[in-house]
Amino acid sequence: MLKRIFLFVIVALTWACKGTSNTEDIPIDDFFKTQDKAYYRISPDGKSLSYLKLQDKKLDLFVEDIASGSSVQITHLKEKSISFYFWTSNNELIYYTEDESKERRSDIFVINKNGTKQVQLSSNEKSRLQVIEDQLIDDKYIIVASNKRDSTVFDVYRLNVRDGKMDIAAKNPGNITEWITDNKGVLKIAVASDGVNETLMYRENESQKFSPVITNNFQTTLQPIAFSEEQKNVLYAISNVNRDKNALVALDLKTGKEKQVLFANDTLNVVDAKYSRTQKKMLFVTCETWKKEKFYLDDSTRLTYSKIDKFLPGTEWRIIDKDKMDDVFVVRSFTDKNPGSYYLYTTKDNKFKKLTDINPSIKQELMCAMKPISFKSADSLTINGYLTLPLSKKPKNLPVVVLPHNGPGGRNGWGYNAEVQFLASRGYAVLQVNYRGSTGYGKAFYAAGFKQWDDKIQSDVNDGVRWLISQKIANPKKIAIYGNGFGGYLALNCLYKNPDLYKCGGSNSGVINLFSYLKTIPPFLKSNLQMYYEIVGNPITDTEYMRFASPVFHADRFESPVFIAQNIKDPRVNVAEGVQFIKELTKRNVPVTYIEKEEGPNPVMRQQGRKVLYKALEEFLHQNLSKR
Repeated sequence: MLKRIFLFVIVALTWACKGTSNTEDIPIDDFFKTQDKAYYRISPDGKSLSYLKLQDKKLDLFVEDIASGSSVQITHLKEKSISFYFWTSNNELIYYTEDESKERRSDIFVINKNGTKQVQLSSNEKSRLQVIEDQLIDDKYIIVASNKRDSTVFDVYRLNVRDGKMDIAAKNPGNITEWITDNKGVLKIAVASDGVNETLMYRENESQKFSPVITNNFQTTLQPIAFSEEQKNVLYAISNVNRDKNALVALDLKTGKEKQVLFANDTLNVVDAKYSRTQKKMLFVTCETWKKEKFYLDDSTRLTYSKIDKFLPGTEWRIIDKDKMDDVFVVRSFTDKNPGSYYLYTTKDNKFKKLTDINPSIKQELMCAMKPISFKSADSLTINGYLTLPLSKKPKNLPVVVLPHNGPGGRNGWGYNAEVQFLASRGYAVLQVNYRGSTGYGKAFYAAGFKQWDDKIQSDVNDGVRWLISQKIANPKKIAIYGNGFGGYLALNCLYKNPDLYKCGGSNSGVINLFSYLKTIPPFLKSNLQMYYEIVGNPITDTEYMRFASPVFHADRFESPVFIAQNIKDPRVNVAEGVQFIKELTKRNVPVTYIEKEEGPNPVMRQQGRKVLYKALEEFLHQNLSKR
């Protein structure tokens, strides 16, 4: 049976190459190209610029002298791929490589900026590493968290970058989910969790024990940003404690009370905030409605950053990295029609230099605008989302692809989305719904989605489709639904429950069984399991609901064509369960397109996998929407 499924895919792909060629179509590869240069970083002294560049199908590390423009390749990888790196001093970088296996075995290296004196700090590790403080302490230590002692928890270590030795600095008692140092690398905050409630714990110095400061339910946000260097025992944090929307506050770490509210608005949700160690103050907050907007906290900051606004009008921009003195910045810009560019900005001479375009193959005049929409759900809740309409077509009676976003939590945001633009280029209107349970719309809206995956969340998506039909934009006979992860889960459930609404549907690495999903939560997230039980369901007390909500148990109810893609190297995906589900569908003569793909750390392999995936998806949609 499985061989026949694969044969169907091969035949479909062959037919697609011969039968759907259109000189006006933008090639699939253009949308999903691997960046030639990426991950720009600046040395602490602002004199050197580093980046990853594609060399012989691998991303290698390069360092450029900013003054002269001369560059040197400092790594020459042949096996593992770089997954992240950072400057740890003016002359040294640390990089972390992973292999293609499911275990993602890793190595850590420290290397001079000219490519000499490379030292391997670890080899073929199964454990994960989180960098807490990347700048050198006493010219030899950085502060990291690792689950090498116990796969279920992260302890704090002083990693000696001279010899690779890791000395434990704080042992995790089993319930600490986050560790935070102050601006000098002193470990001062630990966040403890029982899975539902989180307690912020604090100590003034490393000789003291951590003491509880404030406890909140996981639904409440209290995100540390930086320690105040002007006020003792004060933490700047994004918080929605005792409010619905996130605000920026100064928290008294002795009392747990808000000492000051730096920015709050009942209609705006703070999603980010920037602090300057050099200026010793908070600079600005970023709020998100349908787009992100910066709000500066004083006039001098507004004056400095408004210069970037003038250089990049009409775009959204983000500071990717900056030097220690806030003199040199790497800035990334983008719009909904343009994947954007990287720039080097120097404040002293107010000069911008383009470093690279993220995807020069994309011509923004051929891309489609991403517009905000809102509608009322069946129970009168306001639901927001985005609609992208194809070019050169009247917004009437269009074929539609609905893209529910991944979860739990998360949301769609404004900006360039390769998947959306690819589908719009093929003539489809693309609907993205930020259903209840999405983040960014306040605490109440987020909580409204808990354990509603089989009910109100699906209804929100369906109500969005019905709204589109009522506006005469959608052709009611040509609507598909497709998603990734939990978006794929929603797509499959919506498909079999609403055959009158959706003509076909698909899932890419989608959740098909809530029980299996909870079993594959990584060991180091086990402390958050109770939180997942609150959001998704408890396999012991909510057994009937979770079974009813899992598509794998309802193969007998599917009728419409199904597209399924699985990443065989994803440890969170139960490939055998997916294959069995497909077999059950094919037994009932449900048309199935099945793709097995590999998406590891290697960027070239990822691009090849995406090409196969989207070529098959394009043909699947063409067969089931365009031809009907």
